[in-house]
Amino acid sequence: MPLRSLPGADSTNMASPLPPCTAVIYSALAIVALLLLSATAVNASQGDKEPVYQGCVTQCVRTNCTGARLRGFQSTQAPYMALTGWTCRDDCRYQCMWQTVGLYQAEGYSIPQFHGKWPFARFLCFEEPASALASLLNGLACLLMLLRYRSSVPRQSPMYYTITAFSLVSLNAWFWSTVFHTRDTYLTEKMDYFCASAVILYSIYLCCVRTLGLKRPGVSSMVGVLLILAFTSHVSYLTFVSFDYGYNMAANATIGIVNLLWWLCWCWQNRRTLPYWWKCGVVVVLLHGLALLELLDFPPLFWVLDAHAVWHLSTVPVHFLFYSFLIDDSLHLLNTEKTGVKLE
Repeated sequence: MPLRSLPGADSTNMASPLPPCTAVIYSALAIVALLLLSATAVNASQGDKEPVYQGCVTQCVRTNCTGARLRGFQSTQAPYMALTGWTCRDDCRYQCMWQTVGLYQAEGYSIPQFHGKWPFARFLCFEEPASALASLLNGLACLLMLLRYRSSVPRQSPMYYTITAFSLVSLNAWFWSTVFHTRDTYLTEKMDYFCASAVILYSIYLCCVRTLGLKRPGVSSMVGVLLILAFTSHVSYLTFVSFDYGYNMAANATIGIVNLLWWLCWCWQNRRTLPYWWKCGVVVVLLHGLALLELLDFPPLFWVLDAHAVWHLSTVPVHFLFYSFLIDDSLHLLNTEKTGVKLE
């Protein structure tokens, strides 16, 4: 789409019936299909491919990011901006992005994406303020419920250390999600994606230990080794072969669906013996259902709130129900172990 010429940036304004499991399996496969259809390459987008944007950035960098002007930029830059790695070139791209957006709006075109992302209004050093806040809230909810779990469940409970480790892996993922949405760089993007994959794979291990490993520790150990190999292969491919967003989406969605089906089958099998089974079922269905919010890909409201931020915000309350299930289940396992009852 051709646009009229644009001057350089101004340097001064820088649980269904199971069995049969068929219905749930078809629903899960539908979720995978929808997510895969939404996966697109994000190395380049309409906005940053525009000659007017590229020319603006080139002119801005040439004018403002060398010699005395660069030293002036660095001397007046806020410390928190320098600390988070914002450079003169980054500032040029930010200013030129908004000038290009303004031109699109003036000519009646829809808002374009830039470098695979919608244009967001920067707040302090936060590139995506709403998503960064949502990630932080998820991390805080996870930390709060981990502390509650550790204060409510004795260490002797069979699942105590596995759940604690899962919580630490989750906290690490939410930390890097917050960092990534604060400042999108090559490193922070990779850490966000890799740590999210680690949580999904560890959730499979958590499910395996709870459903099989308590009675057959060797099985959970073998599954754990396979998951470590899968994670290593996944990270190696994305790092050394191709950082393929579609592949990453497909891999995470597939593992997520395995996790969903595994937990739902366990919930169905224990629905008559464990009164708290419904909490687990609701959590896994919510987590995978809420992921569909990613399909509502729209320009951010007020240049802050997009579908990704809405998805992250919607998962904050889920932590409380999930850990309520983990506490109930861990105490149940401890009691059955003390009385010598066979573990479910």
